[in-house]
Amino acid sequence: MFDEFTVTFIIALLSVFLLTVVAERILIPILRSHKLGQTILDIGPRWHKSKEGTPIMGGIGFILAAMITMAVFFVFRAVSGNSSDFVPLSLTLAFAVANGAIGFVDDYCKLVKKQNEGLTRMQKLLLQLVISAGYVCIMSYTGNMHTVIQIPFTEGVIDLGWAYYPIAVTVLTGVVNGGNITDGIDGLASCITCVIGIFFAVVAFSFADTSLSMVSAILVGASLGFLIYNFHPARVFMGDTGSLFFGALAIGGAFGFGNGVMGLLVCAVFILEMLSSFLQIFYFKLTHGKRLFKMAPIHHHFEQCGWSENQVVLVFSLVEIIFCILAWFAFFAR
Repeated sequence: MFDEFTVTFIIALLSVFLLTVVAERILIPILRSHKLGQTILDIGPRWHKSKEGTPIMGGIGFILAAMITMAVFFVFRAVSGNSSDFVPLSLTLAFAVANGAIGFVDDYCKLVKKQNEGLTRMQKLLLQLVISAGYVCIMSYTGNMHTVIQIPFTEGVIDLGWAYYPIAVTVLTGVVNGGNITDGIDGLASCITCVIGIFFAVVAFSFADTSLSMVSAILVGASLGFLIYNFHPARVFMGDTGSLFFGALAIGGAFGFGNGVMGLLVCAVFILEMLSSFLQIFYFKLTHGKRLFKMAPIHHHFEQCGWSENQVVLVFSLVEIIFCILAWFAFFAR
C-alpha cells in the first residue's frame, strides 16, 4: 500500500512527535523543580508578565527526540547499505544542533544570572557566523553546495562564484536569528516551523528526496509535539535552545536540498520578524527616539494593536502558507 519512502517518513515523523511529547512531559516538572523559569523584562508587553516563571529550555526535549530518531534512522540505513547519500542531512542536522547548543548556553546564562540577557548579541552573532561558515565550507568541500542559483519564476540560473559563500553565510545566520526572534508569542515559532516542515514534505515527495523528507519529519513532528505544551497559554517555552535549532534546521533544509534561494521565501516570516527588529532600531537611532512600529519584533506591534496571541499566530501562519505557495510556483511549477 505504501512504498518504503512513505513508510520511512511516517515512522520518522511519528517517532519525533511521540518522543517529543514524552520528553516534554518529563522535562517540564524537572525545569519547574529547579525554578528554571522565564524572566519577563519591563520593556516587554506588560500583559506578558503573567508568563513569568514559565519553564524555558523546552527545546531540549524535541532536540533529543530528533537526535534519537535520526540516530536510529542512520543505523538502519547503514545496515541496509544505503547511507552514502545522507551527507547533506548529517551536516544540516549538525548545523541545527550546533545552533541549538548556542541557544542552550544562552538560556543557561539567563537562568544562572537570573536575568533575561544571557550571551551578548556579539557573542551569539560571532558563534553563529563561525558555525554557518563551517557548514558552508564542509558542504562545499563534500560537493553538496554549489555556487549556481536558480532565478525565481524562471528557468534561468546565475553562477555567483566565490561571492556565493559569504552570501550563504549571511543568509544562514540571518534566518537562524529570525527564528529566534519569532519565538515571542505562545505557539508562534512552532506553528511557523510546522508550515515550513509541511512544505518541505511536499517538495520531498515530489522529488523523492529522502534527506529533505527527514528534515520535514523532524520539523513537523517536533513542532506539533511541542505545540501540545506551547500553545496559548504555554506550559513551557522552547527558549533560544529550541528556536535557534528550528531556525537553523529550516534554512539548512533548503540549502541541503540545493536551493538556498528557496529558503528565503520559505523562511519569509522568520526574515520579516528579524527585519522588523532591525528597522525599529535603525529608525529609532535615525530619528532620535521615534518608533517605526509600536513594538518590535512585529508580532508585538500587532499585540499592541489589540490582537490576541492566537490571532497573531493564525495570521502569521497564513502568511507563511502564502509564502510557501509562492515558493512552489517560483521554483517548481513549470
